[in-house]
Amino acid sequence: MEQRKVVVLTGAGISAESGVRTFRDNGGLWEEHRVEDVATPEAWRHDADMVWRFYQARRRQLSEVKPNEGHLSLFRFQSEVEHVTLITQNVDDLHERAGCTDVIHMHGELRTLRCEFSHEREVRMEPSDLSDDFAYCTCCTHQSRMRPDIVWFGETPMEMTRIIEAVESCDLFVVVGSSGHVYPAAGLVNHAKHSGAHTVLVNLEQPANAEAFDEVHLGLAGELLPTLVSTWLKESN
Repeated sequence: MEQRKVVVLTGAGISAESGVRTFRDNGGLWEEHRVEDVATPEAWRHDADMVWRFYQARRRQLSEVKPNEGHLSLFRFQSEVEHVTLITQNVDDLHERAGCTDVIHMHGELRTLRCEFSHEREVRMEPSDLSDDFAYCTCCTHQSRMRPDIVWFGETPMEMTRIIEAVESCDLFVVVGSSGHVYPAAGLVNHAKHSGAHTVLVNLEQPANAEAFDEVHLGLAGELLPTLVSTWLKESN
């Protein structure tokens, strides 16, 4: 597998194993609102205070969780194989805290906030940045309010050109912890397959797009990935 190009796409499942909460109860609600109602541009315009509180709660939770064996295994894989592109649908920083570098966050990041006026991003994780009071930028002459640096429903995921190029040129495409319901991420396996890549799925349950994969491994990523990564590394030597 010399010079093999690998793309790994991770979803909510790998973070859930670290205890990252979805803020959904059994009824799919957050403070009696659907999560979709606090994760759209329209929601921000209608009730920015509620949306802000929702994401501040998620941002504060980052200090309560840590990477699991799944994240650490992907760091090992990325550090020992030259061409591993890591794409995540997750907005937490668990991949980076596991040691991974150049992670593509297609749905944005909790650690950063975005100026509503200039669209500049700033890492804002000091205690004063995590309150329920709105944060204001440092990039404008007259400080502007910041919004969560998150791709909301109806917005275009980040770095899609780079993502498609990586997927269409890879030899091995691995999806970890993704339900196969959220597009365009769920459709990336089709790009990989059409380009001749070997496709592998690691997920707790059978996802909606399981038929698109050459291999399906059901179970916890933290339990399955250490062995799978060891196998892939042996194949690369």
